Amino acid sequence: MSRETEVKKYAAQNRRARFDFFIDSTLEAGIMLTGTEVKSLRGGRASVNEAYAGLKGGELFLFNAYIPEYLQAGRWLQHEPKRPRKLLIRRRELDKLAAGIKQKGVTLIPMSIYFNDRGMAKVEIGVATGKKKHDKRETEKERTWQRDKARLMRDKN
Repeated sequence: MSRETEVKKYAAQNRRARFDFFIDSTLEAGIMLTGTEVKSLRGGRASVNEAYAGLKGGELFLFNAYIPEYLQAGRWLQHEPKRPRKLLIRRRELDKLAAGIKQKGVTLIPMSIYFNDRGMAKVEIGVATGKKKHDKRETEKERTWQRDKARLMRDKN
């Protein structure tokens, strides 16, 4: 199966990311999870809206991502919902990201957590810079115009 036709089963999406940030590029990273975290992700109640990725000890981690406890498991098997989770990427990509993070205003935003066609949990990370208030207004105007234009074309036909 080629990359273009790959089926993604989304567990969590950050829909505000493209509104709040300019996304320069994206990359796919693996994520180290416990068994209860995987089960909970498959339930689809996770959130990456307030999460970010960063370096800690020379490795890339996902901070503040919320994966709720898996209620069918016992209390001693539960995980901490907002614990830092290690992201798995190649050393060359990590060095490139580390250089990008050191630039002023560049941050790593998780765009989504999904399961690929082999059932492995992956995180799509965007290399982003923050938008100013006037940039957000411009984005909103463009989105409104596209919606109105589509409505006019639909009504015309």
